[in-house]
Amino acid sequence: MSDTAHILKKHHLRQTNCRQQMIAHFSAHSYALAHSELEQALSEFDRVTIYRTLYTFLEKGIVHKVLDDAGATRYALCAHCTEHQHHDEHVHFKCMQCQTVQCIDTISIPNIQLPQGYSYIDSNFLVRGVCRQCNQL
Repeated sequence: MSDTAHILKKHHLRQTNCRQQMIAHFSAHSYALAHSELEQALSEFDRVTIYRTLYTFLEKGIVHKVLDDAGATRYALCAHCTEHQHHDEHVHFKCMQCQTVQCIDTISIPNIQLPQGYSYIDSNFLVRGVCRQCNQL
């Protein structure tokens, strides 16, 4: 069984062509992808189908949202998420040269103690700099 088929089966999702191709596309990239990038790469599917597939993947814990400094939403494969329970509170790194946003799973966001009366939902930690690949150019 392919990794793509395994991911869909693990999350109790049907093996549709769009789902398979989207997971394969995420797997082929080491950085978070914008909806527009997915639309361009998966041009045989319409915008709504891609949006619904992303929403399903978010709900099932297959991908998580990554916000960049321009306010754009990107999506990356989850390493340790489960349905309705994302464990994606790690550092995200945006390269200022190639504009990619990568998950740095090895650095967790520290536990944040909020004042009384506040309730925590999630946090986003974005580091900006130059990635390893661009530094080698």
